[in-house]
Amino acid sequence: MTPNNPLVLTPIFFPLFAAALCVFFAHFRRVQRIIGVSATILAWLGSLSVLALNWVDGLQLYRLGGYMPPYGIVLAPDMLSAIFTAMASTVVMGGAIYILGCRDKCVSYPAFMPLYLCMAAGLHGAFYTGDIFTLFVFQELMIMSSVVLVGISDNRLGVEAAIKYLLISAMGSLFLLLGIGAIYASFGTLTLADIARLLEGGDRPLLAQTAAVMLMCAFLLKSAVFPFHFWQPDFHTAAPTPVHAVLSSVVVKVGVYGLIRLTMLMFIAEAPLVRTLLLVLGIIGIFFGSLGALRTYDAKRMLAYSTFGQIGFILLGIGWGTPLALIGAIVYAVNHAFIKSSLLMITGALASRMPNKSAKLVDIGGAGRSFKLMGGLYLLGGLALAGVPPMNGFISKLAIIRGGIDAQSWLLLGLAIAAGLITLMYVVRTWQHVFQRNPADQLHLKPYGDSLVAPVLLVGLCVLFGLFAVPVVQAATIAVTRLSDPQSYIRAVLGG
Repeated sequence: MTPNNPLVLTPIFFPLFAAALCVFFAHFRRVQRIIGVSATILAWLGSLSVLALNWVDGLQLYRLGGYMPPYGIVLAPDMLSAIFTAMASTVVMGGAIYILGCRDKCVSYPAFMPLYLCMAAGLHGAFYTGDIFTLFVFQELMIMSSVVLVGISDNRLGVEAAIKYLLISAMGSLFLLLGIGAIYASFGTLTLADIARLLEGGDRPLLAQTAAVMLMCAFLLKSAVFPFHFWQPDFHTAAPTPVHAVLSSVVVKVGVYGLIRLTMLMFIAEAPLVRTLLLVLGIIGIFFGSLGALRTYDAKRMLAYSTFGQIGFILLGIGWGTPLALIGAIVYAVNHAFIKSSLLMITGALASRMPNKSAKLVDIGGAGRSFKLMGGLYLLGGLALAGVPPMNGFISKLAIIRGGIDAQSWLLLGLAIAAGLITLMYVVRTWQHVFQRNPADQLHLKPYGDSLVAPVLLVGLCVLFGLFAVPVVQAATIAVTRLSDPQSYIRAVLGG
């Protein structure tokens, strides 16, 4: 353990400081973009440093103001936090690179880059904090920034989608605040480690289990899990491409992270009941998302529906709860982030070539036939999403299958494998429809479009982690080993 490590601040400080600088340079778009990309690269390097330190030395701490927890706010990234933040900062950096070559009108607005950086800071902070109320604050920063980013989108439905999400998010925030209030009323503390210490004694005050239900509902809503899913396709599809890539790949993982903390650190006694519910919701989500993606009319919307299904696979890993299943859930979460963000950027790059920027399947049929690089990238990303070797998606699916075998949950495992075939159907069908068929005679594409630099980098990671999956699997294994010993986390944070 490293106490008061200033590197812990970097993934949060650099985006926030850069957002303030971008406001100062509001009328200098090129300067804003240089500042934004530089900040995301520095945040990415900082997150990798914290991950490496976690690997070697264990949990890293930074006590704000020097106050000891539980009396002060603490940033306490353990291996799980470090993995999720490294994953998020990689996609955020990819999104910032995409913004450099994005031709959407909204990315040129003075507010766009500051809001994007605030969303990044909130996302990173939500993973790093060791205080449940600070988690709420970082989530609200992330949500409010993303709402405005969608509201100023070029898509005419952006404002409507933003208002919908604002209302739904308010419900999620209410659940989270009620849960936090119930915990504070019961235990008089907001530090995660201290809450876990008080709960491990077995005593359950009147509001403790109510708090567990409220927190679970809040995290399910943040991850757009059935039945809290209905806002997600509209909101994500209306978002600008770099924002959509971050929302559908890593922002939804905040809820996943919260559910792991809920079942592995705080409410361990209630975990079997929560896991049973997650198994049911996970398998429903897998089929609902897969069938919705198969039948939808828009390529971006297809990937938004697909997120339901992919989150469902992660919920199965958490629900089975064995070490192998939890390793599978973490590996799946990381690999899905790179796959989904790359596919969304490729789809956005194709839509940017359309006269009306449409991603509707009826409009883009054959539109990608002349773009060989784009078609190749989409095929690789689609195969990764479907879990075809040698892509990283195969490692994810294999890890989940091993977890299901370890849990001996044969029925759910069989259903999950069958749903994986549906994923292969819709990604191959879309690739053939867009990149293999002949375009309509009246289709006239723009001579320019969004840059493919960011999706090339992300698809490259998908190939790399498919051929060389050892680092991701080892990191997930270390994370699960340490999660299985909550006492070590409690001692490290509280200094006991």
